Formats: sequence, C-alpha cells, structure tokens
Amino acid sequence: MKAAETHEGLERLSIVQYLTLPNSPHQNGKQEHFWTLVEGRLLPMLEGEPNLTLELLNTATQAWVEQEYHRTVHSELKKTPLERYLEGPDVSRPSPDSEALRRAFRMELSRQQRRSDGTVTVEGVRFEVPSAYRALERVRLRVARWDLSKIELVDPRSGAHLAMLFPLDKERNADRARRALAESTAPLAPSKKPPGVAPLLRQLMAEYAATGLPPAYLPKAPKED
Repeated sequence: MKAAETHEGLERLSIVQYLTLPNSPHQNGKQEHFWTLVEGRLLPMLEGEPNLTLELLNTATQAWVEQEYHRTVHSELKKTPLERYLEGPDVSRPSPDSEALRRAFRMELSRQQRRSDGTVTVEGVRFEVPSAYRALERVRLRVARWDLSKIELVDPRSGAHLAMLFPLDKERNADRARRALAESTAPLAPSKKPPGVAPLLRQLMAEYAATGLPPAYLPKAPKED
C-alpha cells in the first residue's frame, strides 16, 4: 500500500488513501471482522477439498459472500450488511475497465534516451523508443515494477498516452536489417513572400511621415568624390 505505483494510481483515479495506524485494528473494524469470518467460516469449509484451485476458490468465495455473509443479521445493527448498504446514500461511480486500471497503477519517472540506439533503461531492462520520438532527449514513462513486459510512454505535460515500449530483443535485432527512418514531420514548404515592404510596415511609415516629425537621426551628407 506504500508503493509509488499504488499512491500514483489512487491519485489518478481521484481516490484519497487513508491508512490505518499500525497495531490499530479498531480503525478498520469491518475489514477485520470480515477476515475473521473468512478464516473461521469459509476456509474450514474448504479444508476437505484435495484439489483446491484458484477458480474453485473464487467461485466458493463469491457464493459464500452473496448467500451467507450479506444475508446474516448483524448482532448490533439488527440488519444484514446488504440491507445496511442499500439504506445508505449511493456514492458509487462507474469503474474503469481492466486496461485503464492497469495503466493507472504505474509509477511515473523520467529517463534520458540513448541517442546511439534509441533506448532507455528501467530497472536494469532496456526498452526501445519508437523512431517517431527519437528526437526527444528525455522521455516520460509510466512503469509497474512487477510487470516489465512493457512500459508506457506519456506526454510530460498532459499525461496522455503516446506509445507502449517493449524490451530490447538483441537476438532479433542482430538478425534483421534496419528499416529506413520515417520522417517525423512533413518538410516545410518554402515561403512565398511578396517583394517589397510588408503592407503593415508601409502603413506605419506613411502615418509617421504624415505627422511631420523630424527623423530620429541626422542624415549624413554624401561624400564628394
């Protein structure tokens, strides 16, 4: 919960993180009570299963939560957790999709691009930067340190997604020919300016001459041959 990926991900999703104090289970009573029931009710019912898989555990947990936990009357509230939830105000909001969540929980950092081969190094792994961004001296990246199969290149000003970077494959790079670099921008067309003084400057010169003011310099007399 203290990782940079977690802090920055919650911030991007506009979630305020409040951590409980160490050795203070009373600050998180509902969660502590829930895990007590998981250890005391759910897990004992699965002890006799010889081949407990993750799929079976997920199915059993979902069924237990919906059919027993949410429908058991609380001794102090005198109502079930489901009834208490439905009575309260709805402060929920739509959840982002799985890909958006994965991209949110990443640590943002800056790296200098190697001009020789267009790569950057993160956690000891070198990643290739697309040739369209080869002119950038420093690039802004978002990284999940537990998954370095790909990292994200983002705009440093807006945070918008630009591209996915993948680890450098030295073996494949040695066996293939380099393709010609594509032009990152279209060549600028030569400007066609009309000859003579620009219209605005010509107008300013005419207005200044109409004031009758003397010139701001003393013209020199032409030298006689």
